[in-house]
Amino acid sequence: MSQLQIIQQNGQLLVDSREVAEMIFVRHADLLEKIDGYVTHLTNGKFRSSDFFIESTYIDNKGETRRCYLLTRRGCDMVANKTTGEKGVLFTAAYVTKFEEMERQVINPYLGLSRELQAIFTIDKKTQEIETRVEKLEDNMTIDYGQQLSLQKVAKNQILTIVGGKETPAYQNKPLRDKLFSAIWSDYKEYFNVGSYRDTALKDCDRAKEYLKQWSPQGKLLREVEEANQQLTFAS
Repeated sequence: MSQLQIIQQNGQLLVDSREVAEMIFVRHADLLEKIDGYVTHLTNGKFRSSDFFIESTYIDNKGETRRCYLLTRRGCDMVANKTTGEKGVLFTAAYVTKFEEMERQVINPYLGLSRELQAIFTIDKKTQEIETRVEKLEDNMTIDYGQQLSLQKVAKNQILTIVGGKETPAYQNKPLRDKLFSAIWSDYKEYFNVGSYRDTALKDCDRAKEYLKQWSPQGKLLREVEEANQQLTFAS
């Protein structure tokens, strides 16, 4: 009797009906006919046939698509119960043993390795878990008060650069100055998708500073700054 192969698919352990047919010494076509009957009875009895037998296909040696079933452990139980004599006993022993081996391996994927290798893989797995938790923590952490003040300073310096300094008419014009600060933080919140600059993610802090350093007013607001500063030129 050949060694039974277990397939792991979508979290399920399955056996190909072709292998089952070979192990119980019947034609695959005959086994398919029997399983078709089981599926009909299960469906009529309001059972989910896919808990036992999953329809599938394979490509034969001629390159043609053929039918087959993938049997769950329940499906194997059903076939084994319908198979009498030595064939049924040997098939039952084979699939029960193989399913139990695979189930143990799913629970402990390092089964069969030396203790040293198991220890190495276990430590590596725990390290990966810790790194994942740290990454999630960093994603959820926001900037502290000191970093908030730092962003405020960068934004103020950028506004001063845009208007040409504190002594310029554009900066001395309080309503215009307020518009500039309102615009820079409004654009900032939209860009970083936050309700306030205080909610900036810690991992985005450096990028936030660069954004503020590169920010510039657009359209009408930019013209207002230019026109306000031109008043000084005319006055001179």
